[in-house]
Amino acid sequence: MNNNRIERVLAKMEEKNLTQMIVCDPMSIRYLTGIWVQPFERLYALLLKADGKHTFFLNHLFYIPKTPFIEVWYSDMDDYVGMIADAVDPEKPLGIDKEWPAKFLISLQERLPQMKTVLGSDCVDDCRAVKDAEEIELMTEASRINDVVIERAAAYVHDGITEKELADFIDAEYKKMGCSGNSFDTIVSFGPNAADQHHEPDSNAVLQDGQCVLIDMGCVWKNYCSDMTRTYYWKSVDDEQKKIHDLVREANEAAEAIIKPGVRFCDIDAEARKVINGAGYGEYWKIRLGHFIGQVDHEKGDVSPTNTAVAEPGMIFSIEPGIYIPDKYGVRIEDLVLVTEDGYQLLNHVDKKWKVLGE
Repeated sequence: MNNNRIERVLAKMEEKNLTQMIVCDPMSIRYLTGIWVQPFERLYALLLKADGKHTFFLNHLFYIPKTPFIEVWYSDMDDYVGMIADAVDPEKPLGIDKEWPAKFLISLQERLPQMKTVLGSDCVDDCRAVKDAEEIELMTEASRINDVVIERAAAYVHDGITEKELADFIDAEYKKMGCSGNSFDTIVSFGPNAADQHHEPDSNAVLQDGQCVLIDMGCVWKNYCSDMTRTYYWKSVDDEQKKIHDLVREANEAAEAIIKPGVRFCDIDAEARKVINGAGYGEYWKIRLGHFIGQVDHEKGDVSPTNTAVAEPGMIFSIEPGIYIPDKYGVRIEDLVLVTEDGYQLLNHVDKKWKVLGE
């Protein structure tokens, strides 16, 4: 059990005048307890209470070590929603996890129509957004592995290679490094395919001279994710692509340069947008600048024009401006950034300048 994390969540609940909350996201439960269960369609919930009398609701199918919580075990034939109804105080608001299926929530609401239910996920999500020392160490190592593997991938590029072949190479290198998997499906895009921001590697897309090679990749190291993007060129690069790559890098670095505690995320986004819009390429970048990351590649929180929240020490998020010109090519440069007490620290260290491979 991570008592410090649980206490932080209870403090957030107090701020929202909540004395009870259901947590069901398996990632959030692992964050708080160290226990991992993939429940699939079955009910799986941790009921947190301000008085410290927390209750775990578990199907007999699950296996967990003994916990300090009250454990309520049920079978598929039991009235498990009724068990939760018996455990909560219907006279007080109940915080609900955003991931809790409607089939459980609506059934509980029908049984306790007098009880007010409110979205309570922020109590956990806001704590998950600020990484502790253990999480920072794991994510730093995940990014170090990403740095190593992307440089191996760049060296592996050769005549006749396909997008799928390069993506498979990256995935195999992660396994060699001891990773448990990918934080998302590896993206490899050649030439015009790089304008598709979530392009799936194609086994028929063969690399041609002068094409860009966009690689967006991330691994999972001891349950924590990494994420980075670099864009290279095969054999040669024309002046327009050099210009666009330099522009994207400038936007990336301009945004990173202002990161420190207290800076609004919308202002970080604006720094990158100022560069790209000012050069006349704003129509080719229509998404946010970045996203938060941790146990999953996209956690709650983003770097966008609409997010007026401020950066805090311990937060880790991506900075990934891009320019995507349909039917021609795309460029994305992405780092993970850790907010420190007085500024920021890059978790990725691979050179961001445009580079020609295979010369």
